[in-house]
Amino acid sequence: QVQLVESGGGLVQAGGSLRLSCAASGRTSSIYRMAWFRQAPGTEREIAAAISWSGGRIYYADSVKGRFTISRDNAKNTVYLQMNSLKPEDTAVYYCAADPSPVASMRFKEYAYWGQGTQVTVSS
Repeated sequence: QVQLVESGGGLVQAGGSLRLSCAASGRTSSIYRMAWFRQAPGTEREIAAAISWSGGRIYYADSVKGRFTISRDNAKNTVYLQMNSLKPEDTAVYYCAADPSPVASMRFKEYAYWGQGTQVTVSS
């Protein structure tokens, strides 16, 4: 089994920054592609950013392009999401996801492992 634990969420004012981390443990040899999804109350879970095993392929949702940066450290089995210029509409629970396939994907149904989520709240 694989366990994913997110950290770094919190309350920040609009225009501020946060850095989320997701540490994987367990059968980390089963982890290849990773991603961050988010879900606001009353909405469906949506992609924020995704990264391939090598880091050579990265995808961002249009709503976060130019503000968020996804990265990973495979030696530490950790993926990061640097979030800058945060807006109130970025408020959501952010979930880390991982999957054995190496190819990056923006579809939540293509991820086998999920963390519990970390709350990000951006005040106006």
